[in-house]
Amino acid sequence: MALAKETRWKYEDASSRVDLPGRVEVLGAPVDPWTMEQTVEATDALIKEGRFAHLIGVNADKLLQMRDDPEMDACVRRCEIVNADGASMVMAAKKLGVDLPGRVAGIDLMWELCGLAEREGHRVYLLGAKAEVVAKTAEVLSERYPNMVLAGYRDGYFGNDEFDAVVAEVEHAEPDIVFVGITSPKKERLIERFRELGAKGAFVGVGGSFDVVSGNIPRAPMWMQRANLEWLFRMMQEPKRLVRRYLVGNTRFCMLLRKESKGSKANV
Repeated sequence: MALAKETRWKYEDASSRVDLPGRVEVLGAPVDPWTMEQTVEATDALIKEGRFAHLIGVNADKLLQMRDDPEMDACVRRCEIVNADGASMVMAAKKLGVDLPGRVAGIDLMWELCGLAEREGHRVYLLGAKAEVVAKTAEVLSERYPNMVLAGYRDGYFGNDEFDAVVAEVEHAEPDIVFVGITSPKKERLIERFRELGAKGAFVGVGGSFDVVSGNIPRAPMWMQRANLEWLFRMMQEPKRLVRRYLVGNTRFCMLLRKESKGSKANV
């Protein structure tokens, strides 16, 4: 990991200066080796600089998507912030000797960025899920962060041919942070369309987090999170949708890790 001693980008404002570790790779996927706190600080800086930022979390499934889809691979590499969203990535990094401070889960990042928005006055928009789910998510977040400015929300049920209309609708609300709770690869394509049309602000892919925040789907108990078994809990909640993704995907991921690990040892 040649970039480990470098700094990928720096920012400076009236009150602080932060140097961030350079991007590394885990099984060929780019990852910013940052803590939750560093990720939040970096996001705040990008917003205050008036820049566009696509925040994405890479887990085993996303890594496999990158290997199968050149468009997804290019998209992830364009992202301004790439977190390790998945215990699988942290464990793989450790086995391969790549220094990662830990997991930055999408739903946890969402909570932290809402706290940031409340402190700094950033405007938040929720985009995705069913109409009743995103409405309940807005209600829950407004109760937990009463001083956060909720610029608006809308469901995620629209076609690719409606992307530009959705972009216009969201941009009209002038958000600083947009949480996008839509499945891949539609989520990534939509966020990149915001980039192409000159949007500003932080666009954060949060997958099914709206379902969890709204109470529509429970999150794994803390002991399962700590034991790196959150994937198993999710699979139990939605077996028809997730059994193949996790059982087949995790097996393939482990095979890739084993192959990479053997290659690393052979080169020592």
